[in-house]
Amino acid sequence: MVRDLKQLVKAYDVRGVVPDQWDESLAYAFGAAFVEVVGGSAVVVGHDMRPSSPSLSRAFAEGAASRGADVVEIGLCSTDQLYYASGSLDLPGAMFTASHNPAQYNGIKLCRAGAAPVGQDTGLSEIRELVESWLAAETDGKVHVPASDATPGTLSAKETLGGYADHLRKLVDLTAIRPLKVAVDAGNGMGGHTVPTVFDGLPLDVVPMYFELDGTFPNHEANPLDPANLVDLQAKVREVGADLGLAFDGDADRCFVIDENGDPVSPSAITALVAEREIARAQAAGEANPTIIHNLITSWTVPEVVRDLGGVPVRTRVGHSFIKQEMANTDAVFGGEHSAHYYFRDFWRADTGMLAALHVLAALGGQDGPLSALTAKYERYAASGEINSTVADQAAATEKVRAAYAGLEGVTTDELDGLTVAGPDWWFNLRASNTEPLLRLNAEAKDPAKMAELRDGVLAIVRG
Repeated sequence: MVRDLKQLVKAYDVRGVVPDQWDESLAYAFGAAFVEVVGGSAVVVGHDMRPSSPSLSRAFAEGAASRGADVVEIGLCSTDQLYYASGSLDLPGAMFTASHNPAQYNGIKLCRAGAAPVGQDTGLSEIRELVESWLAAETDGKVHVPASDATPGTLSAKETLGGYADHLRKLVDLTAIRPLKVAVDAGNGMGGHTVPTVFDGLPLDVVPMYFELDGTFPNHEANPLDPANLVDLQAKVREVGADLGLAFDGDADRCFVIDENGDPVSPSAITALVAEREIARAQAAGEANPTIIHNLITSWTVPEVVRDLGGVPVRTRVGHSFIKQEMANTDAVFGGEHSAHYYFRDFWRADTGMLAALHVLAALGGQDGPLSALTAKYERYAASGEINSTVADQAAATEKVRAAYAGLEGVTTDELDGLTVAGPDWWFNLRASNTEPLLRLNAEAKDPAKMAELRDGVLAIVRG
């Protein structure tokens, strides 16, 4: 097997095809390297429902134990359940999942104690380099991890689902909500494992869809960012007259929301809704001007709402490591991304779609109107959604766009993450993919006609 760790180790995690790009031998090496780089006398390890996950996570655990770490195996879990375990046990953690990727993929999301992120700049590069040094001695398809002087650690099992559910429900008051009918599409992913326990005892009539754990994804990919994967849920909401629909991705750390009409609610609108609730909660506890983090492709609605409520909006790059770092720097109470990742200070600054879902249920159930009316005030602009263009020379195409817009009156530009260009009532961001020859466009304007004109104008330059 020819292994290229630069293809396997991404900016924030490890991800690739099994067994073509990696296997148990490499997982063992990652476990050993993780302990050597991150340190600690114990680690917690969990995994999703993919066919390759149990054996890969066990190999990682054995590698970690070979370096003297006691390993707490929590078994089947969502990614935010692993973050709960890392936070509550104060241990470094490893979650085996490839999130929304197809069945043949698997990966590892790593964190330090307290669910602090491990990315390229916070340990992942060192882990990769250490494993690469061991790969040089590979024979017979196995990585030869050198022996350690450490006394091998132990492997033990721990149940964390109940504690995870209890912790989330302490953070959102759902005691007084009206009864709600909610359709939930777990996509055969880990939402089918967590939703029954988290929602147990609440005044919810749950209509389950694809709750059977099946890492081959027989119904549709567990990627609700693709509108095609929301079609079944939209139809079910209309069919049963549900008050709302919830769609989780494969490892159930992201949650997408559908209103009672079967229409998707923008993740930016959900960010604004949750921000309003978290600002109110923080202010009630004596925090005068709570900080809210939002990435630069969320709607302008988000910072507007935050400022209107006396909060402080802080704009960041796209990506969980940037969000978590900025939350730590500013002590932000909440952070949201347009990709439906939602981060909470009271959840170790980690992302949890389940907690965001509970906030939506509490907001909807705390008043009598439908979800579409509740979220309408957060839908102030027309948005393009993310549009990808295949471009051979990303820098050259970006420069052409900059030249076309930068000199216009009243227009500003910045390069926090790609190129952002803003006018009086519109903006767009053009970002290069880290892994593919793509440029990603997000555009927004005060009205649909202006948004379409802006979108089409930028795309004509990029693709021309």
